[in-house]
Amino acid sequence: MIRRFSTLYVGHIELERCGLAGTPADDRRYPNQRLTEVFDTAAALAEATDALGYETLWLAEHHFQHEGYECIPNIPMLAVHLAQRTRRVKIGCAFNIVPTWHPLRLAEDYATADILTGGRVVFGVGRGYHSREVESFGNPLLDAEANRELFEEQVEIILKAFGQESFAHRGKHYTLPPEVPYRGYRLKELTLVPRPRQTPVEVWQPIVSGSGRSLDFMARHGIKGVISATAESVVERWLRDYQDAARRHGRALALGQDVILGFRMSIDDTPAGAIERARPYFEEHAKFMAPLGMLRYSEAHVTAVAARQAQSPTGATLENGVANRSWLCGPSRDIVAYLKALETKYPGLEHVMIAWALGTPRDLMLEQLGRFAKEVMPAFTSTAAA
Repeated sequence: MIRRFSTLYVGHIELERCGLAGTPADDRRYPNQRLTEVFDTAAALAEATDALGYETLWLAEHHFQHEGYECIPNIPMLAVHLAQRTRRVKIGCAFNIVPTWHPLRLAEDYATADILTGGRVVFGVGRGYHSREVESFGNPLLDAEANRELFEEQVEIILKAFGQESFAHRGKHYTLPPEVPYRGYRLKELTLVPRPRQTPVEVWQPIVSGSGRSLDFMARHGIKGVISATAESVVERWLRDYQDAARRHGRALALGQDVILGFRMSIDDTPAGAIERARPYFEEHAKFMAPLGMLRYSEAHVTAVAARQAQSPTGATLENGVANRSWLCGPSRDIVAYLKALETKYPGLEHVMIAWALGTPRDLMLEQLGRFAKEVMPAFTSTAAA
């Protein structure tokens, strides 16, 4: 039964001339005072989600984007600030790009934010998809196998640090602690200080290509999954694959359980009106993301994602996105009907996340958050309460 709702803000600023005919993505360059707009927008969204009854505001970590698309470099730090301006909404990490961190620094930062916010930060991990950010921090992305290998070892270190009073790790990339002299003895173990207020820590990871290795890694460590803006035929396959991976590791899950299903959305009185409102931002999103190979609006797109191949910005249309249900565009009653159908199809699904394309103005996001909260969420939260 769907009973939890959240939203995602990846950290874009207000962009002018959005769409395929607008400013080319690589021609965008903004001064620092414009790029820092993301913090005011994040605060406005946090206050709105807090008041409207959303469970979580998810934020994305990215680096060096002078183009203005994804401009939040440190989610735990921002989460501490947002928690001071809100009462109950959680701040989700979607996702901490682990290869841009030393794993113990990320573990410390999350644990500190977890304590300072009273447990209102949700931990999430990802491998990254921008060569400019991951490779600039001295770690691999272009070598996909090396990136995955490093990420898996880093996550294992983080989970040890969270879950054990003291720990040691000997791996390909890290020896922790190093066997060095310290105050008259040689180091053999480390203790994370501080550790999170509650363990085990709930961890979320995006399901992007649906590879067997990735799902097996998640299942082995009890990591929950996020599938966002993906064609429904792919969603169904990945949900079953995630369920099968969990079963292999001794966890019997209902179909859809422990997965957040995310959609991009545009509510309007008619489907045509909703599509036209969203079109320039859909095109702006495709214009930026397609060369990175990160669109998942079709089976062909997913194949390109898995192979890290660039896609065509014009190879997808918003109408196709609506048809394959990666986008929900139309009146609220139609969105309610579709989500109700998902409850039947995926009996373990509890959590739905809504989001908007890059470039969507702050005022439009706030208006859509309000409409969804007032016109869609009561159809589910009232049932759950009853």
